[in-house]
Amino acid sequence: MSSNNSPFAAALDWQRKSLEAMTETVEKSSVADERLELMESVEVGQTPSEVVYEENKLELLHYDAETAGIEVAEEDREAVPILIVYALINRPYILDLQEERSVVRRLLEAGHDVYLIDWNEPSRLDQHLTLDDYVNRYIGNCVDVVRERSGQDAINLLGYCMGGTMSVMYTALHREKVNALGLMAAGLCFDRTGGVLEEWGAGEYYSPSDVTETFGNVPAEMLDVGFALMDPVENYVSKYIRFAENIENESFVENFGRMEKWLGDGIDVAGETYVQFLEDIYQDNKLCKNELELNGKHVDIENIDMPVLQLMGEYDHLVPTDASKPFNDVIPSDDTTIMEFSTGHIGLSVSSSTHAELWPDVAEWYSERNHTDEVEDDETATVSGIGPTYADRLQDAGIETVEDLTDYDAAELAEITNASPSEAQDWLDQV
Repeated sequence: MSSNNSPFAAALDWQRKSLEAMTETVEKSSVADERLELMESVEVGQTPSEVVYEENKLELLHYDAETAGIEVAEEDREAVPILIVYALINRPYILDLQEERSVVRRLLEAGHDVYLIDWNEPSRLDQHLTLDDYVNRYIGNCVDVVRERSGQDAINLLGYCMGGTMSVMYTALHREKVNALGLMAAGLCFDRTGGVLEEWGAGEYYSPSDVTETFGNVPAEMLDVGFALMDPVENYVSKYIRFAENIENESFVENFGRMEKWLGDGIDVAGETYVQFLEDIYQDNKLCKNELELNGKHVDIENIDMPVLQLMGEYDHLVPTDASKPFNDVIPSDDTTIMEFSTGHIGLSVSSSTHAELWPDVAEWYSERNHTDEVEDDETATVSGIGPTYADRLQDAGIETVEDLTDYDAAELAEITNASPSEAQDWLDQV
């Protein structure tokens, strides 16, 4: 009999492995308390910023590249700022989780001027806030603040998840103020394409008003459990096994702690907005069908003719790519780009690979669409309300100076630029 098949050898091997496992368990348990303290002490959202506007709970943050130690040559600084519109669920510091995994820092490093809306948590008194309040009032006021501070008629937007959906609504209603529109894992089209969330929220199974009639605002805890149950094995078992296996790895524990902090830091959602969003966007697909109205005003996606970028996670189970891609086919923009990456919904903002490979491309995409030099050289830029998009269309029609404007009436200018007649008349009134 071979010694390898000896029952004594097998017993000794089992004993050796058992002793090794016991030793490993003791060693890991000896650092467990220290690692748990490390998890609790991690810091997030560390890129320096200042609050430049406040309204109700909302804070508009402006990030300071110089204070953050980011040096950008003057000639590489972009004049057209980017306003990040985050979702109403969870905290926006997922976009600034840590220095090497910070979307905010990647954009600053590329020379962009970055602002971000931090919604903060609505109170019970805010339960009647509507999508119109968030889109036309809150986002609208923030856009105007950024426009005024930057001296730009039109700025860039980057909307994440639900923030992307609301950014589309804002852009459709105020296209003259948006130079380029970036959408990150944004739910836009729900015709049996939205995955599990669309199925769970379908009208035949679920009435969102039942929740708000009970709670007022939608509790963060309820939303957190719902999202976790979309992948229960991963969220309740697998990730904790990985944590136990890597408990001696200080860097891993810090990263794990930051994510757990964010996942547990949810915020309630204003009740009326939740009902509108579920019924109009998920259940009735009104945005993609171009049937959505906010406070009686048509959210006409035919107005979205500026450059549009969509960022998608190939393995996004919250907003599958099929809930985003079709949107490019229903808007008139002739400059649409899709960047799809092999990651999930959250990975788009925190994966090390996206920061190495995706976000430099995103920053470049915005830079290539900032035509500020052309506009500044064009005399029509001295007319308030004529931003880069309108200026380009005027130039294409041979209208290159303020004096050239006077050769046309408002209706003709509106047809050339796709602006409204009232906007065109305002230009003429300034000449």
